[in-house]
Amino acid sequence: MGSTERGNEAQSNKFGTFGGVFTPSILTIFGVIMFMRANYVTGQAGILNAILILVLCQLITLITTFSVGAISTNIPIKGGGAYFMVSRVLGSEFGGAIGITLFLAQVVSISFYMLGFSEAVVKAFPHFSPYFLQIGLIASATLFTIALFGAELAIKTQYFIMAVLFCSIVAFLGGAVDNFSVETLKANWHASPEMSVKYGFWGLYAIYFPSVTGFIAGINMSGDLKNPGKSMTRGTLYALAVSFIVYLLQILLYGGGFARSSLVQAPFTTMLDNAVGGASFLVVAGVYAATLSSALGRFVGAPRILQAISVDEIVPFLGPFGKGYGPTNEPRLALVFCGVCTAILLFLGGDGSGGAFLDSIAAVMGMFFLYTFGLLNYAAFVEGFSQNPSFRPRFKFFHWSIALLGVILSVGSAFLVDPYAASIASIVLIALVAYLRGRKMKISFGDVRRGFLYSRIRDNLLRLKEFKEDSRNWRPSIITLSGNPLRRETLVSYAVWLSAGRGLIVLCNLIIGPLVEGCVKRSMANNQLEKFLDEKNIQAFPHVFIAPDFDAGVSSLLQGISFGPLRPNILVYGWPSGDTTIERVLKISNVAACLKISQVIVIDRGLPEISRQKRIDVWWRGQKNGSLMMMLAHLLALNWEWSGTKIRLLRVVNNEAGRDPSYKALKTLISDARMQAKAEVIVSDEPFAKILRNNSEDADVVFLGFESPDEESKMRWYENYQNMLEGLPTSILIQSTQENNLLE
Repeated sequence: MGSTERGNEAQSNKFGTFGGVFTPSILTIFGVIMFMRANYVTGQAGILNAILILVLCQLITLITTFSVGAISTNIPIKGGGAYFMVSRVLGSEFGGAIGITLFLAQVVSISFYMLGFSEAVVKAFPHFSPYFLQIGLIASATLFTIALFGAELAIKTQYFIMAVLFCSIVAFLGGAVDNFSVETLKANWHASPEMSVKYGFWGLYAIYFPSVTGFIAGINMSGDLKNPGKSMTRGTLYALAVSFIVYLLQILLYGGGFARSSLVQAPFTTMLDNAVGGASFLVVAGVYAATLSSALGRFVGAPRILQAISVDEIVPFLGPFGKGYGPTNEPRLALVFCGVCTAILLFLGGDGSGGAFLDSIAAVMGMFFLYTFGLLNYAAFVEGFSQNPSFRPRFKFFHWSIALLGVILSVGSAFLVDPYAASIASIVLIALVAYLRGRKMKISFGDVRRGFLYSRIRDNLLRLKEFKEDSRNWRPSIITLSGNPLRRETLVSYAVWLSAGRGLIVLCNLIIGPLVEGCVKRSMANNQLEKFLDEKNIQAFPHVFIAPDFDAGVSSLLQGISFGPLRPNILVYGWPSGDTTIERVLKISNVAACLKISQVIVIDRGLPEISRQKRIDVWWRGQKNGSLMMMLAHLLALNWEWSGTKIRLLRVVNNEAGRDPSYKALKTLISDARMQAKAEVIVSDEPFAKILRNNSEDADVVFLGFESPDEESKMRWYENYQNMLEGLPTSILIQSTQENNLLE
C-alpha cells in the first residue's frame, strides 16, 4: 500500500499563507455568484433574509475552518487537503469516499464557472451569443494550459487576477453607494411575495451557498505549503473575513440602492449600468476575473486531490493519476482528466441557456461540498470527543461541541435545501464507503477511530458495571479452546453459530512451556488465529496463552480473560480424542465449574450440509441444563446457515400415564420461552442410549445436558457417554451454571 507521504517527497513548492491559501481561497469565493446571483438573491429574499443566508453560509465555513485548524495543527499534513485530513482521522474508507466526491464536485464547479464566464461575455457583448460554448471551451483550455505549467505560475497569474477583481469590487460597490437611500433599504428589507412561491428561503440558500465553498481551494494546496497547519487556518480565516465584509456590503448597498425589480430581473446589468464613474468595463473585467480565477483554483486543486487518492491506492484503477511530474511533482495526468471532464460538461450544459443550468448545478454542487464540510467537522469531533492523549492541536479555538454543531448544520442544510439531492448524495457516499470497506485495504496510515471507540467502550463498560446481570439481558460470552483452528473447524463453527452475532467469542490456543522461550511460538500461533479469522470472515478475538502446564494454563486463562463486567460465561471445548484424554477434559470441566462458567462440549462428527433444511434435537432432562440448551438451540437456528431449521424438544417417560402431562409441560415451556419448537414425548422403558439413537440419528445436531463426574466414576461416565453418542451426528453436551431461567 502506498501513501500520500511517499507521493509528496518530490514536492518543492513552498507557498506561504498569502500566496498558497488566502489568494486561491478569496479568488474562488469571489466567483460567479457575486456577479450573477447575489443581487438576485437579495431582491428575492429581501435584505434581512439575504443577511441570514450569508451568516449561515459563513457560519458553516467558519466552524469547518476551526475543525481544519484543529486537525491540521495536530498531525503532519501532506497533499490532498480535505481528503488527507478525513482519511487520517476517520480512515481510508471515509477519506476515499469524500475525496472522490469532492474531486467530482470541483470538476463540476470548473464547468460551472466556465458557463458563468460565457454567460457574462454574451450579456456584455450580445453579438457573441452564437459562440457561447466556444467561449467556455477556449477559456477552459487557457486555464488548463496555465495549470499545466505548475502551481507557481497559477499563483502568479492569480495575483494579477486578484488586483483586477478588487478594482471591480470597488467599482460596483461604489456605484451602489451613489444610489443608496434609506427608503429603498426599507422597501427591500423583507422578502418579495414571489420568494415563498418560487424558491423559498432554502431554495435561495442553495443558489447562494456555492459563493462560500471556495475556501476549500486554499485547503487543497496543503501539500504545497511551507507550514500547512498554520497557513491553512490563518489564510482561510482571513479569506472568510474579507469575503464576509464584501458580501455584507453588497447586500446592504444594493438592497438599499436599487429597486427590487432591477435586482431580480437584471442583477448583473444593474452592476454594469451603475458602476462608479461609468467604469462598467471594470465590472465586466471583474466578472471575468472572478469566474476565471475560481476555475483556475479548481484546476490547480482538484488534480491534487485525485493524485493523493491515487497515491494511497484507495481505488486500484486510479493508480496512474498518482504519478507526479517535474521537481514539484505536478499531477499532470490528473489535470488532463479534469480537463477532459470539463470539456464534456461544457458540451452538456453549454447550449446557451446558461442560467437554468447554473441554478440546477449549484444545488448539486452544494450537496457534495456540504458533506465534505460535514465530514471534516465530524473528523474533528471524533478527535476531540474521544479524548485521545495524542490530540494536542496547536490551534486552541476549538471544542468538539462546535465541530458537532458544524456536522449538524452541514448535513441539516443539505436536506433542508434539497432532500432529494441530499438523499442521492448520501447514497453515493454510503455506497463508496461500503465499496472501499469491502476492499479491506491494508492502509499504511493510522486514524483515530480506535481511540474514539475505546473512549465509548470505556464509558459503557463503566456504566455496564452498575447494572446487575439478569436473564433478560443475558448474552453468550464464549471462550473456545480451539488450539490450531484448522484442525477443529467444526468446534469453531459451532462456537460461532452459538453466539449468532449476539455475544463475544474468543478463540484460544493454549501453549505449554516456558514463557520466554515460547514467545516466538506464541506470535506464530496468534498470526495463525488472526489469518484463520480473516479468511473465514469470523468476528472473534484471537488469544494465545503460554503456561508451564495444562492445569495452570486453563485456570489462569479462564480467570484472566475478562474486562470488568465482560467476563466469559460459556467455555467451548472438544470431546476427548487424540492427545486429549478424559483426565484433561475433566480438569477443564472442574475449573469451569469452580469459576461458574457454563460448558459446551462438542463431539465432532462433521458439519451439516448448508443447502438442505436442518433439524436440531434438544433432549429435555430437567430445568438445570435445559434452559441454556434451549437458548443455545434458538441462537443456533438464527444463523443464515441454519435458516428454516426445525427444533424438536424431546422428553422420555416410562409409561403412557406420563405422556400427556409431559407433553403439556413441554408445550407450556415452549410457549413461555417464545420460541419456535415442536414438543415430542417418547414413551419407552428401553435404555436411553437406544432411544436417543433411534430418534436422533437423522438429526443435524443433538443437544444433551451433562453433569461432571467425580474422580471415582469418571471412566464409567466417559464410557456411558461414548456409548450413548455412537452413531449420532455432531452432538453438543451442555452443563449450565446459570442460576436464573434464561427462557423467562
